Amino acid sequence: MLNLRSIALGLMLAFASITVSTGVFAQSANVNFGTFKADPTLPVEVTSDSLDVNQASGSAEFLGNVLIAQGEMRLTAQKVLVVYNQEIGGIDRLEAIGDVVLVNGPDAAEADLAEYTIDNGVIVMTGNVALTQGPNVLTSDKMTVNLTTGTANLVGRVKTIINPAKN
Repeated sequence: MLNLRSIALGLMLAFASITVSTGVFAQSANVNFGTFKADPTLPVEVTSDSLDVNQASGSAEFLGNVLIAQGEMRLTAQKVLVVYNQEIGGIDRLEAIGDVVLVNGPDAAEADLAEYTIDNGVIVMTGNVALTQGPNVLTSDKMTVNLTTGTANLVGRVKTIINPAKN
């Protein structure tokens, strides 16, 4: 039979990689994301069912089963708008909408929307965010992933579901 001390120690170990900023009912949490740091200077490969390019607005819209790959990072969605920087060229940001999934190593996150700013390697996911790390799940309103540091910050009613190891 487990005693209270064993349960407390198990919970402390489970929370070891999470930094909670506001106490018991967390509104923010910092966690590691992925097993490697991504390189935002690598080429971005986009695959989809269709593509619509708008020269006037400097954007391209990929529709249906969109897959974005950059190094080991994968992002999928139903629709992705690629916004180009018309002044200096290149991609400014990617806006993913609908069934968004971000995978980096063994970690995966889901959300309604995501915006990836290529230059700084930051992805902001919003709407029903769920981060899965092994058997553990964290949910929030918003998650900011920094691919270059391999970290994520979850804000807005953060909830953690921890599956303790069984002996």
